[in-house]
Amino acid sequence: MPGTNLTKIEAQARKSVIGKVAYTIQVELSENGETFPSRTVIDFEAKAGASTFVDLIAPEVLSIQLNGQDLGTACYRDSRIELSDLAEKNRLEVVANCAYMHTGEGAHRFTDPADGLTYVYTQFEVPDARRVFACFEQPDLKATYQFSVTVPESWTVLSNMDTPCPQALKVERAGEPQRHRFDFPETPLISTYITALVAGPYHKVESVLTSIDGRTIPLGVYCRQSLAEYLDADFVLEQTIAGFRFYESRYARPYPFTKYDQIFVPEYNAGAMENAGCITFRDEYIFRTKPSGAQLEQLTNTILHELAHMWFGDLVTMKWWDDLWLNESFAEFMSYWCMAEGTRFSDAWTGFTMRKVWGVNCDQLPTTHPIVAPISDLADVEVNFDGITYSKGACVLRQLVAYVGGGNFLLALRNYFASHEYSNATLADFLAELEKTSERNLDEWSKVWLLESGITQLESQIERNEDGKVTSFQIVQSLPQEGTSLRPHATSVGAYDFDSRGKLVLARRASADVKGKVTAVPGLVGTKHDVYVLNDQDLAYAKIRFDAKSWEIIRARVGDFEDSLPRAVIMCAAWDMVRDGDLSASKYLDMALEALKHETNSSVLNGILRHIQGALAYYAADPDSAHRLLAPALLALAEDAEPASDRQRQLVRAFLQVAGPKEAKEIKCWYQDGNVIDGVSVDTDLRWDMLFALAANGLADADTIRRMAESDDTITGRENAFLAGAALPGRENKAEWAQRVLTDTTLTNGQIDALTAGIARSLWLQPADAADMIEPYFAALNDIWATRTLHMAESLVGGLYPLAIQSREGFDLVERTERWLTENPDADKALRRLVLEELDGARRSRRARTGK
Repeated sequence: MPGTNLTKIEAQARKSVIGKVAYTIQVELSENGETFPSRTVIDFEAKAGASTFVDLIAPEVLSIQLNGQDLGTACYRDSRIELSDLAEKNRLEVVANCAYMHTGEGAHRFTDPADGLTYVYTQFEVPDARRVFACFEQPDLKATYQFSVTVPESWTVLSNMDTPCPQALKVERAGEPQRHRFDFPETPLISTYITALVAGPYHKVESVLTSIDGRTIPLGVYCRQSLAEYLDADFVLEQTIAGFRFYESRYARPYPFTKYDQIFVPEYNAGAMENAGCITFRDEYIFRTKPSGAQLEQLTNTILHELAHMWFGDLVTMKWWDDLWLNESFAEFMSYWCMAEGTRFSDAWTGFTMRKVWGVNCDQLPTTHPIVAPISDLADVEVNFDGITYSKGACVLRQLVAYVGGGNFLLALRNYFASHEYSNATLADFLAELEKTSERNLDEWSKVWLLESGITQLESQIERNEDGKVTSFQIVQSLPQEGTSLRPHATSVGAYDFDSRGKLVLARRASADVKGKVTAVPGLVGTKHDVYVLNDQDLAYAKIRFDAKSWEIIRARVGDFEDSLPRAVIMCAAWDMVRDGDLSASKYLDMALEALKHETNSSVLNGILRHIQGALAYYAADPDSAHRLLAPALLALAEDAEPASDRQRQLVRAFLQVAGPKEAKEIKCWYQDGNVIDGVSVDTDLRWDMLFALAANGLADADTIRRMAESDDTITGRENAFLAGAALPGRENKAEWAQRVLTDTTLTNGQIDALTAGIARSLWLQPADAADMIEPYFAALNDIWATRTLHMAESLVGGLYPLAIQSREGFDLVERTERWLTENPDADKALRRLVLEELDGARRSRRARTGK
């Protein structure tokens, strides 16, 4: 039985039967009840006499009619409506009660504790439109959609088309509340997964822009009423308008839809979703306190990423999910290109260096896959929303633009959009356009970059004469893992010298087209410089290693680079060395603290701070010694930082993350007095950060957490209270919270994320507390995968894996995880993949800590 899965073979077979499709959908949404009425009429063409199926996930199906014939409900089973003896033109009518969700999938309903107001939004990627209406749930069966949505009088409704004036419905019985119906215009041809419904009493800010074809495009920015005071709609609109200008000019093609709404919604699983004309964002992007530059840069990236999808993804859509990477990689690449050239974030590619680490890490997992990954079914799709699909893919597209030329790349895009608008296409279609415009054969390039998994390593090797001048400069490419071929790389080498201030400044730069195992760089022969930094512009996608002489200077003086980009490249290479066991965590922390003394780029600062927390929690052979070095050093850096600066606040928050018992005593005074160091404003979010540190060190109790939650009675406050409670030390506390996460299906996605973060928050401090969590975790894995939705299962499998305890207090997660894999050879392949990825982390931790 297929359950909720769908295979590529099944989708192809259904596509061969089904022709033109049009949906008419009526739903009725409210604040109460577990389900909502859904009526779907599907008018579709088909091969006469053929059979097929329609997808639907609903707790109750009331009626099914095909071409006027009542089919009863027995044909609905296993999340499918089986249809046979189809006519050339068909009408299917399905009436069902569909479920409100609390997992961020399908129709997610949320009641705001701050004011009691209720909101509903949909999230359909990958296969969850079928949780709201009956449909052919696959991207290549594009259709038109006409939505009619009935809601309480105080609500507005947003969808893919312009919001119509609502129609007041007749009140049938005295005392019944007034309800309104919104009848939306029919959409153009789009796929099921980018349709959307958003309903509730949202706060709105409106604007307009003029498209290159002269149309006026309405713009809307929406959020919950309780967040209205924090919404910076001007910033969102500034980046949005900049994105429209950049994309329309580069594509030479107007925006393909009629309006552009951006809605910030609660308890959201992703960063955002590219629903056509109706983008949904996680409302953590609405900042209750002054955001850091890194946060604003990430928000801008997300805004521009989703906007890029309107053309590449929505106007032209992949035929099947094996081209998901192209969708996401393209949007990721274009968003950074747009940021760097079209917004205030002109140094965005520097921030991208830290983002790239995600892809580099994923590409070294035992489960790594080619960028063009084989997607045989929906389960494969869910676990492929990873760093390879996003950041590696964006890096490879950056290489592709260098290979074919920027002008040829954009011309190919324009031709691609013109040929496939409101339809579906494949990677082969895209590459064919690139080959036409560039007059280059891309077969070999595609083979090594797109069809092979893994990452190569580039290392600079230098020979010098007795005067120190370079006599030979080579870039050596090697293969650190199997299944990978040597690849071409467009990169550069920067030569840096110390100036009179002691700063390392660029003296010269040599471009290099790496091919094969050894590539000479003749432009650097005869030079003499203090340091040579391979890939200093971060163009190549590879593991980077430096020549021995440069590395010795870099390790001690990394903070002295005048520019952030080479420092970011070096620190990312050093982090990769820590994960490989080639650089100890203690030496990395020395480097990182040196870099932090001088780092000015907010995204690089944020990335290094994340990595030092990882070094302490997962890789330090002696965590206590590492902590004694790190915590006071971070506090000293914060005290020396410019008061009230972005830098100072990031350093304070990082200090709170790594605080141990000694620091917690001072933090308790901060928390009680409401004062930190000079320049740091103590707001609600910072008070929670202090409370997390106190809880993790046993200096808070349930009453303290309760009082803090009462003072911040919002969804954020309630989730933070979960986190703080789970962070309290003690074997019994950890076991109780872990058991609740494993068994309580009423927990929302946000609550589960908070609880798993809280459980993990203090394990590096008290690893013995995990003793009673481990066996229940492994015992529950198969049941989690069988009974939870895909997103919730992923959150539990990864969130509860106690990596921080590896090689501490006698724990060996490597052995226990390997044993589970041996004992469960028939476990679902996607579940085994996730467990293998956790195992890789445990092996790296053990190697770093013990040398084994």
